[in-house]
Amino acid sequence: LRLVPGVAGYDLTAARWSLVPGWWKEARPPRFTHNTRIEDAAGKPMWREALRSSRCLIPVEGWYEWQEVRRADPSTGELKAAKQPHFICRPDRSLACFAGLMSLWQPPGNHEQAVLSCSVLTTEAAPSVAGVHERMPVVLSFEAYQDWLDPELQDGAKALAVARAGMETEFSHHPVSLRLNSKADDEDLCRPLESG
Repeated sequence: LRLVPGVAGYDLTAARWSLVPGWWKEARPPRFTHNTRIEDAAGKPMWREALRSSRCLIPVEGWYEWQEVRRADPSTGELKAAKQPHFICRPDRSLACFAGLMSLWQPPGNHEQAVLSCSVLTTEAAPSVAGVHERMPVVLSFEAYQDWLDPELQDGAKALAVARAGMETEFSHHPVSLRLNSKADDEDLCRPLESG
């Protein structure tokens, strides 16, 4: 997989989304570790080691966020709170990469297969998408990939400085079908919602 023009490819592998730190001793993985707030990454034990030594890139075409809206109930006409999904991507629809953390975990009692897991670093939303949601993944520029992945960088605070300095902030977004809320999964869910 070539993610940086003119630079040799990186290894591409599958990982469980929701980080399980290597030191985790319980049979059941921790909950709510699919995202890592950039504000917490250097200070909390759940993320510290991965931030220092196991950073990764998570390639995506885009991502979804849900905008809070008010929608008329078809049967009563009453306005009710609802959530409208939006697809967010680079303006030119090119591949993007989230700043990620990863960890290799050995489940207790299972000595055959370790589990590679990952988490997406998140931050306050850039102005281009803040009207949809207050937070967003940290999307790195091509130029920041090598610095983020540098194995010599073992200082968590400095790694976060690399992420902040290398973040992209300009994105396009559009509302998409409410079928997304029913856990549908097909390419049509990236297409703009037809008006009318």
